[in-house]
Amino acid sequence: MDSAQEGSDASVSEGPGAPLDASTDAAVVVSGDGVLIGWTRAAEALLGYPAAEMVGTFAGRLLAMPRDPIRVAGIADRCRAGMGWSGSVPLRRRDGRPVEVDLRVSAAFGIDGRECFLVSARDQRRRWTADPAFLDRFVTRAPVGMAVLDLDLRYAWMNDTLEHLGGVPRDQRLGRRLIELLPGLLSETIEGLMHKVLATGDPVIDYEYLGWSWADPYRQHAYSTSFFPLLGADNSFTGVCYTVLDITERWNARELLSLVNEAGTSIGGTLDVLRTAQELADFAVPRFADFVVVDLLESVLSTEGHGAWLSDAGPASVTPEMRRAAMSSVREGCPEAVARVGDRADFLPPPHDVHLLTEGEPVLLSVLDPSDELWLAEEPERAKSIRRFGLHSLISVPMRARHTALGLATFVRSLNPVSFLPDDVLLAREVVARAALCVDNARRYTREHTAAVTLQHSLLPHPPTGGTALDIASSYLPADPTGGVGGDWFDVIPLSGARVGLVVGDVVGHGITAAATMGRLRTAVQTLADMELPPDELLAHLDDLVLRLSEEKTHDEAAGQNGSASSFLGATCLYAVYDPVTRCCTMARAGHPPPVVVGPDGQVSFPELPAGPPLGLGGMAFEAHEIELEENSLVGLYTDGLVEGDHDMEQGMARLGELLAGPDQDLEALCSAAVRQLVPVPQPDDIVLLLARTHTLGADRVVSWDVPVDPAAVSDVRARATRRVEEWGLGDLAMTTELIVSELVTNAIRYAEPPIRLRLLLDSRLTCEVVDASSTAPRLRHARSTDEGGRGLFLVAQLSLRWGARHTPEGKVIWAEQEIP
Repeated sequence: MDSAQEGSDASVSEGPGAPLDASTDAAVVVSGDGVLIGWTRAAEALLGYPAAEMVGTFAGRLLAMPRDPIRVAGIADRCRAGMGWSGSVPLRRRDGRPVEVDLRVSAAFGIDGRECFLVSARDQRRRWTADPAFLDRFVTRAPVGMAVLDLDLRYAWMNDTLEHLGGVPRDQRLGRRLIELLPGLLSETIEGLMHKVLATGDPVIDYEYLGWSWADPYRQHAYSTSFFPLLGADNSFTGVCYTVLDITERWNARELLSLVNEAGTSIGGTLDVLRTAQELADFAVPRFADFVVVDLLESVLSTEGHGAWLSDAGPASVTPEMRRAAMSSVREGCPEAVARVGDRADFLPPPHDVHLLTEGEPVLLSVLDPSDELWLAEEPERAKSIRRFGLHSLISVPMRARHTALGLATFVRSLNPVSFLPDDVLLAREVVARAALCVDNARRYTREHTAAVTLQHSLLPHPPTGGTALDIASSYLPADPTGGVGGDWFDVIPLSGARVGLVVGDVVGHGITAAATMGRLRTAVQTLADMELPPDELLAHLDDLVLRLSEEKTHDEAAGQNGSASSFLGATCLYAVYDPVTRCCTMARAGHPPPVVVGPDGQVSFPELPAGPPLGLGGMAFEAHEIELEENSLVGLYTDGLVEGDHDMEQGMARLGELLAGPDQDLEALCSAAVRQLVPVPQPDDIVLLLARTHTLGADRVVSWDVPVDPAAVSDVRARATRRVEEWGLGDLAMTTELIVSELVTNAIRYAEPPIRLRLLLDSRLTCEVVDASSTAPRLRHARSTDEGGRGLFLVAQLSLRWGARHTPEGKVIWAEQEIP
């Protein structure tokens, strides 16, 4: 028993510096409150502090890092629970230099009733040493190829791994140069790098290259090599050491990822089925295959089909009807092809299972054997082509997207001697999946083109409402179907402060492009209006958008994309904002006919607004014009199709004014009657008429107060607002209004500039507005649990239905709306 124990102990290195030797570790004793009560000589040797200077002081002063009370408390709790702790910690020596140590803390123990911990530290720079025999075995059997070359770059030593990687026996390498063993440009390059290392002394790290090995002479491998000089006792160069690592798998994975990313930018640039298929074929040749064909189902190529094939009720043995959509080859004219583009192509790879298209996995034939009975009996023409052109490996990938079968893509190699491998199937599957999605997008685009009119109607607003500020009526007539759908639109947009935005526009041209552009412009106007932009600035931003859309259209046409839609050139638009408190209507137009205004007395006028250029020209400014409207005035916005017809536009505008100034009648009936009389028959252009009858928000529904720049004024203003809300019979909103007023007014006093004013408005909603002279808008932030502030606007956002800010010539307005119960 004793002798066995002695033998076991002898196997572990003893003495200072051994891996398990702790005799020289620095050890100290720390009390539970962090005071040093014991200090060893090893601690003095490690950190330079004598025991007399350290005992009785706080241990935290030794840390060369920011203190972390939470972490210290966690370590203490762990040690009190009977477990120790270890980790790497930087300490500060007496001379100020930091030292990284391995720190160990023991479980808690008691000394004279006092909780204590034993802490030991070991300098991380201490390393254990190994005997030469161990190092020799380690280097020789390391999984990385290594070699030492003399100053003439002749092999002096190499390990077993390098011998296996290169396939050249050790005795054939020693004493010879690499260029003698593997002559060629690659060997010259590698020797050039080693000469550079000997000349400069600078190592070359991770040099990657593709090469061949005698261990696997039929397949190219990727290697990562590093070179560094060897120094003698006198610091002179004695040779070069290099390491080699086979990184073929990593290299292939990176190349596959690069090809997939490149496919995403090269395939699917247009919404054209045949072009997308050809882009797939052209992309794969020659970087992946020597010959590629893409066959698509008849239903995919048909403008009426949905792309589905072989329903559950259909016979499973029916051969799918496909046509050759695209092909590409390293040989001019694609002589390998049995079918040409546009021909019927019913090719399915062995075993010719029709389920391949709908639910099958890609087929990999690493070796094509034209003498196989399946080829001779069922594909004699293709068997002949295989023999003639040396086609030797094949991958067929079904094209599916959104659970729909689209066709089949087949990749073949002939001049490339390397057969397809399973990793190549992964690449082919990914590239085909991206192409299939693009093909399906193009198919859907073609099919949905016939639904353009439905699309246009869906983009127009639902029956609009102007709240309490305006009564609204609208009429829209689409263009004559023979002329294609147009791009006329209108909208009514509720704004803050009981204001309402009115917009009407007309996209130049007809067809799906005009309808789609109309939807984009309408969305843009809504977004810009929500940003509280004045009419002239809104049109300027809209003009920039139309310029970008025109550039996109020009790019598509330059790329050869064809369609039935007319080219998009620009648009006209009129935007107006009505304020029921001031009865002011601010308008701006971009090449659009002016609005018609009918006063309560029946007087008709067309305000002389600055015309402004149509959207899409760029480089010219828009101007806003403000008019004051009496209560019960009628404002009409329209597109040119309503007033042009068979007569002059001015005559049409005059006729519109006469119709709107007729006997008082229901607004909807008036709108429909005006359109019906002005346009009795279908026209080649869309027609829009938007009527709005104005109302005023009375003084009993608007109240405002000046706010002194004094925090003490907040309570008084808050109380006034609460009383007014209760007077309006909205006691349920008194508390939330009090909080909103308090937060908005306090923020204005703290951060804004005077004069400051609070305004309450009551229409369909209760609105609180704080006006100041600062142009800086507030920003909503989410305060952390430890923050003392930053929750004001967050509270306002939670209590209100909507909130926001709008800029004025004098400053800004911060507003918040509440829904009235």
